[in-house]
Amino acid sequence: MVIFSRISTFVKQHPVIRGMISYGTIWPTSCIIQQTMTGKTWENYDWMQALRFSLYGCFFTAPTLYGWIRISTLIWPTTNLRTSIQKAIVEQMTYGPAALVCFYFGMSLMEGKTVEQAKKEVEEKFWPSYRVGICFWPMLQTINFNYIPEKNRVPFVSMCSLVWCCFLSYMHQLRMNKQLALVEST
Repeated sequence: MVIFSRISTFVKQHPVIRGMISYGTIWPTSCIIQQTMTGKTWENYDWMQALRFSLYGCFFTAPTLYGWIRISTLIWPTTNLRTSIQKAIVEQMTYGPAALVCFYFGMSLMEGKTVEQAKKEVEEKFWPSYRVGICFWPMLQTINFNYIPEKNRVPFVSMCSLVWCCFLSYMHQLRMNKQLALVEST
């Protein structure tokens, strides 16, 4: 009980940690869900891919999203529907594209791909993913900015990103499946 109390106090004092814990847990979970949807089982899950999702979500996505939410709160300190919509739109035009590029580029590098291969991944996946993101994130972020207390915004987004991350994992897996099909056909 004492350990749990200390962890709880630490997380309250360092709110970015709460986001890191949620992203470090939810992103690999979504990766496993996506793998399950494609027919994989406990015996043949790509556990390294799940680990990469965990590391990326924990150490990159959560801190950068936390920073964006802090900055947006400073720029738009009032909380109402109008400012929430403004934040969501600005996020979709700024943070969203940067986050997608970093995701595809970073995950490719974490897989051991070259910089050129990582660039190609971004070129292939950015626009299809961004088009879906435009339909997905502004509504959720408007809810987030309008109704969720600031201390819970990053964990709220991490819960929403369970679905989003399944989609990103699916998009990322498409390239790997295409490469495998090319190798098998030759």
